[in-house]
Order: sequence, then structure tokens, then C-alpha cells
Amino acid sequence: MVDLESEVPPLPPRYRFRDLLLGDQGWQNDDRVQVEFYMNENTFKERLKLFFIKNQRSSLRIRLFNFSLKLLSCLLYIIRVLLENPSQGNEWSHIFWVNRSLPLWGLQVSVALISLFETILLGYLSYKGNIWEQILRIPFILEIINAVPFIISIFWPSLRNLFVPVFLNCWLAKHALENMINDLHRAIQRTQSAMFNQVLILISTLLCLIFTCICGIQHLERIGKKLNLFDSLYFCIVTFSTVGFGDVTPETWSSKLFVVAMICVALVVLPIQFEQLAYLWMERQKSGGNYSRHRAQTEKHVVLCVSSLKIDLLMDFLNEFYAHPRLQDYYVVILCPTEMDVQVRRVLQIPMWSQRVIYLQGSALKDQDLLRAKMDDAEACFILSSRCEVDRTSSDHQTILRAWAVKDFAPNCPLYVQILKPENKFHIKFADHVVCEEEFKYAMLALNCICPATSTLITLLVHTSRGQEGQQSPEQWQKIYGRCSGNEVYHIVLEESTFFAEYEGKSFTYASFHAHKKFGVCLIGVRREDNKNILLNPGPRYIMNATDICFYINITKEENSAFKNQDQQKKSNVPRSFYHGPSRLPVHSIIASMGTVAIDLQDTSCRSTSGPTLSLPTEGSKEIRRPSIAPVLEVADTSSIQTCDLLSDQSEDETTADEETSSNLEYAKGYPPYSPYIGSSPTFCHLLHEKVPFCCLRLDKSCQHNYYEDAKAYGFKNKLIIVAAETAGNGLYNFIVPLRAYYRPKKELNPIVLLLDNPLDDLLRCGVTFAANMVVVDKESTMSAEEDYMADAKTIVNVQTLFRLFSSLSIITELTHPANMRFMQFRAKDCYSLALSKLEKKEREKGSNLAFMFRLPFAAGRVFSISMLDTLLYQSFVKDYMISITRLLLGLDTTPGSGFLCSMKITEDDLWIRTYARLYQKLCSSTGDVPIGIYRTESQKLTTSESQISISVEEWEDTKDSKDQSHHRSNHRNSTSSDQSDHPLLRRKSMQWARRLSRKGPKHSGKTAEKITQQRLNLYRRSERQELAELVKNRMKHLGLSTVGYDEMNDHQSTLSYILINPSPDTRLELNDVVYLIRPDPLAYLPNSEPSRKNSICNAMGQDSREETQL
Repeated sequence: MVDLESEVPPLPPRYRFRDLLLGDQGWQNDDRVQVEFYMNENTFKERLKLFFIKNQRSSLRIRLFNFSLKLLSCLLYIIRVLLENPSQGNEWSHIFWVNRSLPLWGLQVSVALISLFETILLGYLSYKGNIWEQILRIPFILEIINAVPFIISIFWPSLRNLFVPVFLNCWLAKHALENMINDLHRAIQRTQSAMFNQVLILISTLLCLIFTCICGIQHLERIGKKLNLFDSLYFCIVTFSTVGFGDVTPETWSSKLFVVAMICVALVVLPIQFEQLAYLWMERQKSGGNYSRHRAQTEKHVVLCVSSLKIDLLMDFLNEFYAHPRLQDYYVVILCPTEMDVQVRRVLQIPMWSQRVIYLQGSALKDQDLLRAKMDDAEACFILSSRCEVDRTSSDHQTILRAWAVKDFAPNCPLYVQILKPENKFHIKFADHVVCEEEFKYAMLALNCICPATSTLITLLVHTSRGQEGQQSPEQWQKIYGRCSGNEVYHIVLEESTFFAEYEGKSFTYASFHAHKKFGVCLIGVRREDNKNILLNPGPRYIMNATDICFYINITKEENSAFKNQDQQKKSNVPRSFYHGPSRLPVHSIIASMGTVAIDLQDTSCRSTSGPTLSLPTEGSKEIRRPSIAPVLEVADTSSIQTCDLLSDQSEDETTADEETSSNLEYAKGYPPYSPYIGSSPTFCHLLHEKVPFCCLRLDKSCQHNYYEDAKAYGFKNKLIIVAAETAGNGLYNFIVPLRAYYRPKKELNPIVLLLDNPLDDLLRCGVTFAANMVVVDKESTMSAEEDYMADAKTIVNVQTLFRLFSSLSIITELTHPANMRFMQFRAKDCYSLALSKLEKKEREKGSNLAFMFRLPFAAGRVFSISMLDTLLYQSFVKDYMISITRLLLGLDTTPGSGFLCSMKITEDDLWIRTYARLYQKLCSSTGDVPIGIYRTESQKLTTSESQISISVEEWEDTKDSKDQSHHRSNHRNSTSSDQSDHPLLRRKSMQWARRLSRKGPKHSGKTAEKITQQRLNLYRRSERQELAELVKNRMKHLGLSTVGYDEMNDHQSTLSYILINPSPDTRLELNDVVYLIRPDPLAYLPNSEPSRKNSICNAMGQDSREETQL
């Protein structure tokens, strides 16, 4: 074996310990050489060059000294002119010889010597091999003309009075000033100084021209009129301003020639300067200039970083940001790498925005641009992703780099970041607030399948509104829907609150119910002073503390509210009427004004809690009377609370032993063993005991484990939820988890089918004919459309095809642009939709941020735009809790002890409760649930075609009896009251036929014409439906599918749905109302809930529990 130690060479002598002690005797024989670097910079010339040219600060001092010398020389020339006595006579010798005193001559000689020495030294240091290039430079020539004669006069005394054009030193001073400003900008690292330089050059050029002309005219007129400096100044100003009074004119030919030369120079030089200045001004308008440091230190501003700024994004941000009163004095600095759009420029020229919005063209990755935006002094920085790109991952990468750059430049600036893909979220965990688009999008789509119109509920909650939308509309549902949309989430400390201070030491449900009953506010959650976690409806066992932060839903925050007691109402003799109709105004009569809301308080006197306050109706009562509503206790009584133990799955339904055994073997509750991306919140949900083989996941192909090839063959007990997407991304995790949450009973879990392509055959195989919901996700491949609004074209047309083929199918989709929601379930001859379009335009003209809210698909929760949730990020600047509350409502985050969002449906057996206040009391006293709103569906008394025919016939009749028309239309609730000229006409032949019928007979003949035309339209529509139905049925037969479940005639044309957020206590409940509930966490009531929640999989025992609340 080779000795390894012998192969290693010994250390040099100087590195051995023995040599360190005994001395380095072997160093003399060492062959190494010491090398010194950068020896070229140690020469005398390089040191001078470093001091005079390279070093920024020393070079700036040299430039300043040179500039001072030139100004001093010009000043000495003026002193010589003022001290000189004008000589008599017109001899030419007066041009070449002047009177100069000895002290003045000495000063001028000293200045000339120093200037010439400095010029020669700088020329030597900047010499690069071409001597003539240095000599023929104009500054060098002027320096020789002004300095050499004075130096010669030292050795030749007779030349001391020789005239020297020292006033030409003003051009050398101008040149020195330009170099000095450039060095100054380098020294202080100031950017974007071209505009300042150009303005300075222009001003200095004008001054030099005027000064040269003054001195030249004065000197040449020594043999003429003998003008003084003031007369020369007057002549130059009059001449250059093109006024030309003519009272002062040059006499000699030399002075006239000099004036002509100066005018020619001005005509050549000044236009060039002005052109460059105009060009730089236009470029600065595009780039946006700077935000000064002085303004940043005296004013508050936020920075908005975007890759491309569109008008919709800008207006959404400005309207939402400035909707809060305390942000009115803030400035918005927009940092965008692209040139300002024409529409954006027009908007920013509006006085309301021009004084508060500053546009800077630049990149967030450049420290210079961040310095221009004064990022280190900003109150916050909003970084938004570009969602209109095909490659959303690339867009996220750009957002991540911007966030890193801002964090590196301004570590203390709060960051509000919008990200698209959930797997990229962990890169920006350092940001103060993060909104992941796909997380929220899929969660809202999933909850729309469980709680209808959850997307509309969340959108209305995160938008700022005063609840004044739709108040001028003749439709009652639009008035109450618009009024309730003004509710938002606010917070206040309990001990500082008028709403909740009296409930200290009481249970949460007691405080929530009585606050709603007394003030009309809905208490939804709390947060302990020493805890960062927000708890939504912690349940009746939670006792309110004085330091708790209360989160409530109301039309405005408590600080902007005035309170009017019931005694004051009685003094004003305002009669109180009881509820007699389905759409009465709220009892507390909310009066919206600028920043304040006056609330009329209900009677707060103590009432007896021994019996019910509302009696049951006697008419139509059943044989067995239902029990009365129990009062809400101040402190929770364990025996009186009907909590649902969802872990044990104790169901009230009757099930067989076989079903129980199969259910227990199939499902378990626990946390998902795998996370699809870093940063996903673990959610307790239903799981399978064993992982399903990959081959069994294909619904349309059989495998060795099963032979099913369509959804019908599987025999699912519950209806399907079909998700039509382009790719199966990580965001689908947030769609599946809410549908498999632990609090959902097993018997109500819907099968989920992922449809990556949606031709008709695949739709029929996956069971679209008996599906509960069809979710269509926005297609990313259409994001690259040349026109931004065309990004939704593929999704809209696909949804419209599904709507025409399967009219009874509940379709839920998401769009990129909110303006495209008007095309969902589009009907070209829908008069009612046209009336809603006019209402939307009127609300937009009034400045509403929710102009799109009256569109029927959005109000019903069938469509939403994820861009609406941009306001969630903007609101978090004022309400830092909004993102957390929204994530809790959507089930994206789970906090121990915090409730969850669910819903219940009002049936005929529940109508005995009658009002929303009694329902609130019933829920709080029984299950501890807190209702937050109602999803109401109403039937339209007049179909679209009838409304359209009546209006079209009236147009062609051209009647003038407006009273009869308004009375006729008032009988139809959903017919439009807008101008008739905007409604579409029917086909020409049909209209002529209807018009002839309306003119032949008496008034009742018009009704006959309408009826006949309606029958013709129904036949036309029925034939089209039958054609589509035959197409679908034939295709199903070809695929071997049963056509029993296909219902081709049922659609949703005769209904409209909308949301009432936090309605008034006396709102009447109606049949089929869906009530949104925040239900307490069932695991919070279990004695060993914490250990059980930490287990990844736990055995489920018992039967399913019912989700709907039984009243």
C-alpha cells in the first residue's frame, strides 16, 4: 500500500512551528515574489486625474471654483466699464484701447493666470493622443483669447490698457455650470436630471446671449452714441422680444453688424434648445417625473406596483382606496414599467385624481425607480399580478421579484401582495398581507355549491358602499337588495362600544342576538386582546370580556353613527306601524348621509322572559302546536344547547345496520396526509381509509376494479358536482376540501367529477343531466386575446352552450372582467335584462362601486369575477382583519373554536317563526348559530316574452296615454319602466301583424294581439327547445345512456334570486328562503377535542348528522 504521507509535500519553512520559534532561515531561498497591484494609479498624473476628474466630490469643488472665477472675471469687466469715463471723439482707437486702473489690472491678470493654468492642466489630464482635439475646442480657444493678453501685458506694460473681450467668459461660466451640475448629480446619485439640465442650459444660454449683446453693443458704441450698460440692456431686451421701439438704435456699422450676428446666433441656438426641452418634457410626461423627498416627509403616500395599468384596475383601486374618510389626504404613487395608457392619462387629468395620483414609469426592480417613488417613506406598497397573461406562473414570478426588491429596498414598508398560483405563495410569506387568487376562486366556487351565492355574499361584504344603490328603482327587490348591500364588516373594542358594552360578562350568542334586536347590527366574531386569532361565532360558551375586539356587520361603523332613543321618537309624534307586507322598510330606518348614519333604537325596556313575545297565528294552525321560542340565556346552559357531535356522526335519520357498517368502513375524519403546495392550511375533513388506485379515477373508462363507463352506472346517491377546467392545478385542492369538510354529513357529500374537456359526449357520460351544479373555471388559454375583454370569450360561449342544451342545470362560473357578466345566460330579446342594463349605467354615473350588482346572474350567485376581490387587498390597508375573516368564511383557514359558514332552507314547517328576529332568537337559543343574511328567490309574475311583447306593441302604436301605460306596467312586477325606445323590436312582419290587430278593434283587441303573438313566440321557442332536446337525446341513445333524467323544458327564466345581508329584524321570512349561518365549531365542545384534531385519521363512529337546522 502506498504511503500517502510521503506523497504530501512538506510545508514551506515559514509555515512550520519550529521556524516560527527559531526564525525563518529558509526564507532567503524561497523563490516567491511579492506583487503589488494597480501601480499605474500611483503615478503623479493618475493622482492628479483622480483628484481633478475621477473623484466626484473633488471634481465638483474644482468645477465650482472654475465657475466662480469666470463670474469674477465678468464682474471685473462690468466694474471697469462703470469706472471708465466716456472719451470724446469718434476715433477707432477707442475700440482697441480702454482706461484700466492698476489694481483692476492686477486682479484681472491674477484671474487670467489661474484660469489658464487650470485649463492647461485639465487639458493635459484629459489628453488621449490627439493634441489638436484639445487645442481646437471652443472653451480652450475662448480661454486663450481672454487670458493670454493679460499675461503678455505683464512683460509688455504698454499693453495694459489693451481691450480684452473678458465678457466672453460668461460662455465659459455656462460650460463650467453644466459640468458642475453633472458632477453634482453624480455625487448625490440623483436620476432623471435631464429635464433640469435642459432648463438650466436654456436659461444660461439666454443670459449669455443677452450679456454678450449688452457688452458688445456698449463697447462698439464708444465711437457712436456712447451708450451705457443700462441703455444697452434696454436695447437688447426690446430687440430680442421683437418689440423694437426704435428709440435706441446702433449708429456704427460695426455695432449693426454685431447685432445682426447676435440675432442669427439666437435664431439658430434657441430653437434647438427649445426643441430639446419640448422633447424632454414629453418624455417626462410619459415617465412621470419624481415624487420629491420633501413631499414624502410631509405627506402620506402609498405605492401601487403593477406590470401593466388598465383603466378598470385603476378605477377599482382609486374608488375603493379613497372610499374611506381617513385616506382622503393620502397620495397614490403608481410605479409601472409601461407607458401610460391614453385612457389612464385622461382619467389622471381629472382634477379629483390629478391632485392625488402620481404616475411614474419605472421598474420596481431598480433602486433608482424605488427611490423616485420614495418607497422607504411610503405607508404601504401594493403589488398586483397581471391576471390577463397565459402563463400565470410567469406572472407570479414577476410579482415575487417585485416583492423581494421592495423588501430589500424598504424593509419597514408594509407589503400587500396579490399572487395567482397557491404554490408560489410561500415565496412571499414575509409580506404583511397576501391574497392568492386561485385559493379564493376555488373556495368560492365550492361554497356556491353548498351555500348558494356565497361569492355574491363575499363580494358585497368586501366592497365599500353606502347602501344607496337601486333606491330610485321601481322594483322593490332592487331597493331592499341595494340597501342591504351597504353592510360591511367593522370592528370595535367592547368596552368602548355603545353596541356591545352592556354585554360584558354575557355569552356571545346573547350579545349577538340582543345587539341585532336593539341596534340592527350583527355580531359575527371576536378576538381576545392577547390572541391574534379571530373567532367567528365562538358559541354560547364564550363569555365576552371588556378588552375583546368585536367584529360586526352593519351599514356603517359605530363611530359614524348617531343614536336616537325611543322616547325622542314619541315626542316627535312619529307613528310606528307594524309589518303588513313582505317588503317593509327596516324598523331602525337607516338614514344615510355623508359619513354618518342615524339609527332609531327600538324600545329597550325589560320584557318578561317567562313566555314567548310573539304568539302563533290562530288561522291555519295545526292540531299540534309547536313549542314557543326559548329566550337566549346570558350565560350558556349546557343542557339547553343542542350541539351536534360531528365526530361521532350521531344522525337523527333512521339508517340500517348495513348502511352504518358500510359508511364506517368507507370514510374517516382527519387531516389530508399530503399537501399539494407549501402554505396550504390543514383542514379537518372526510377521508377514505385506503387510497383509490389511479385507474379507478377515470370515470369514462373501465378497469380491473370496476366496469363502469358513465356516471349513471355508478349509482351515486347524491347529485354530482361537475368541475369543467382546462388543467387539474393545485388550486382544485381548495375546491375539494370545503366540499369534504368534517362538519358536512356523510350522506350529503356530493361526488365530484373533474372534466378537463367538455365535448357533448363527455358531458353526457359524466352525468350532466342529473348533476346538482356545473362549475366552469375560467380558461387560461384565452388570456392572450388582443382585446382584454375578449379573455372571457371562450368561457362565456361554453356556458351559453350548456345553458341552451341543459336549461335546468345550475351553472356556476368565474370570469376575468366583471363587465362580461351581462353575457351570462344571454337572451337577445330579454327586455328585463335591458332594463337592468339601464339601471347599471345609471348607478355607474352616480359613482357606485357596485354598479354590476343588479345583474341577475351575479345577484343569484351564478357568476362572479375574481377581480372583484381586488378590493379585499385594498380594504386590508384600513381593515387588517378582512383577509382573515374572509378566509375563515370560505374555509381556507380553520382556527380552533371558530365557526364556519353554512346554510339552512326555510320550509313550510318553519314559516310559523314569521320574522328574521324570531329566527335569530330561535337559532341563538337552540343551536347557537348566528344568521348573517338571506338568499331569497322570487318568481316573476310576467315572463320575458310577455313583457317584451307588451312594450313592443306600445312602441308601434305610439300611444300618448302615459297614465294607462304606467298603470298597466305596474301590474307586472318585473316589467321595465325605462324608456321604450331602447327595447329591441321583433321581426318586421310580426310587428306589422301585431300593429294591425291593435288598430282594427277596440282596446281588448290589443290584448288579443298580445296573446296570439305570445302563442307564436311560445311555439317558436318550443320548437327550438325540442330540436335541442332531440339532439341531446339522440346523442345519449347513441352512447347507450338512459334519457329518463333529461328534462328539456325546465329552466330558471321565471325566477330571480338576490341576497339580503343583515336584514332588519322585522323582515318577513318566505318559503324557500336560504339563511346564511355561522355555526359554532362542534369540536370546541368536545372534552378531548385538541388531541382528536391532531390525529391525521380518526375512526368515525355512528351515523351522519343533519346539517340543516330543525326548528
